Amino acid sequence: MNDYSYPELGASRTGQLPAGYRHLHHRTAIGHGRAALDVAGAALLGWRMHRLAGVRIAAETERAAPGLAVRCGLGLGPLRASAPNRVLAVDDGPDRYGFTYGTRHGHLARGEETFRLEAAPDGTVWFTVTAFSRPVSWWARLAGPLLPLAQRAFARRCGRVLASIAADAA
Repeated sequence: MNDYSYPELGASRTGQLPAGYRHLHHRTAIGHGRAALDVAGAALLGWRMHRLAGVRIAAETERAAPGLAVRCGLGLGPLRASAPNRVLAVDDGPDRYGFTYGTRHGHLARGEETFRLEAAPDGTVWFTVTAFSRPVSWWARLAGPLLPLAQRAFARRCGRVLASIAADAA
């Protein structure tokens, strides 16, 4: 089903981010070794990372899958915004875990985000978030530079969550 709210499907997976959007690329080491990669991969694909980072997830399955509709709850209490997304693609091991989801109509922004875990040749496990987005709603546009700051803070928070999960695997 193609109910995405933007035409550049898959651009965050390739790293060739389209013009006209704000871009995000965040990369951090979260652990070392096969156990760290596998346990962090399970947390990423099973929505645990999002939930521990403070995002409410509503999805028909407990694991990311291509085509899956996902509704993210962002914010607190009455200021919580519902963000409809759809999973575009999934990497499910053995050397890479991750998924890409894109915004659907009704989201406060338009764009896409890829979350990826990979092990380097030295065994270091890297977490990368690559995204492009632009605000759609009037109040999101009014927030201006605050939204990219929030998105970057969320990417850092996800890295810390995965590092904590990976540390437990050691």
